[in-house]
Amino acid sequence: MDRRSLIKRAGIAGVLAAGVAPAVHAQPAVRWRMASSFPKSLDTIYGSGEKFAQTVKALSGGKFEVSVHAAGELMPAFGVVDAIENSTIEMAQTAPYYFTGKNAIFAFGCAVPFGLTARQMDAWMEHGNGRKLFDKFCANYNIKSYSAGNTGTQMGGWYRKEIKSVNDLKGLKMRLGGGLFGEAMAKLGVVSQNMPAGDVYQALEKGTLDATEFVGPHDDQKLGFNKVAPYYYYPGWWEGGAELGFFVNAKAYNALPAEYKEMVDVATRIAARDMTAKYDAFNPVAIKKLVADKTILKAFPKDVMDAGFKASMEVFAEHEARDPAFKEIHQDMRAFQRDQLLWERFSELRYNQYMTGVKL
Repeated sequence: MDRRSLIKRAGIAGVLAAGVAPAVHAQPAVRWRMASSFPKSLDTIYGSGEKFAQTVKALSGGKFEVSVHAAGELMPAFGVVDAIENSTIEMAQTAPYYFTGKNAIFAFGCAVPFGLTARQMDAWMEHGNGRKLFDKFCANYNIKSYSAGNTGTQMGGWYRKEIKSVNDLKGLKMRLGGGLFGEAMAKLGVVSQNMPAGDVYQALEKGTLDATEFVGPHDDQKLGFNKVAPYYYYPGWWEGGAELGFFVNAKAYNALPAEYKEMVDVATRIAARDMTAKYDAFNPVAIKKLVADKTILKAFPKDVMDAGFKASMEVFAEHEARDPAFKEIHQDMRAFQRDQLLWERFSELRYNQYMTGVKL
């Protein structure tokens, strides 16, 4: 077995024990910079960037190092794609749907309304056509893409007033992270605001925002949204499973020695799995704390869900009519999703329905 195969199949400890890391000492020292679109306070999302850097350093015996920079340190949160495209930095960690203003296809690298769950996204990207189609698109921006982890199904956000029906959304000023769901929400009368997470609390406090969505209980609690918006709705139908992305400068990646390329591939997988596992472990703890702190937890009324679905399908149809490339990737995702939903009728859906009804 060659070194690259061993790196793929072994964990860090196994690789180091096998003597692979010392074998790369003959390789040149490489220093990369990673710009994140997130603040350091988010140990989940920002933490996957740090996990990637730690893994690459360990695998290379310190020869390949990546410095990780929070939003605003090297550039604004939403400046990372331009920086990758222009080869200003070697790598970014971001939410791809932040950049739908450039092209709506970016959303498929993260989340679309009524889209894939975390496991479905992983399956589509790695064993369906997802990664192939998305990287074909990303090549236009000098980007090679990887998963940086998935949040799982997100919450529907924080609101300063109760949402009793779809009519309560009209005129609502809401921070939406980006993507096609902003267009769908606009059809429901929501005034979409796209701003970095660190700016949202003050806007809610001042009343320049009426609502915000971000991720889920663990991150939202850290950002303090429950202190300025008491109503917490679920589910986030626009993010059934939001995948964060590592965007790698294609030229920088292609210039790496073969062993280092394999380390990038392995380190992204380790970081992505770690981030998703953190969310699954931390969110249940946080939701209990939020409820104990008087957060008002509510499900979206059915008419809101139905109106959101109708508006979303209209948005997809409009983009498909304008862009054949959008239509290709959207139709491929939906075909994959139909098979996933069929299987889940017989697997996790029924199992979880039963387990949530019994006393453990």
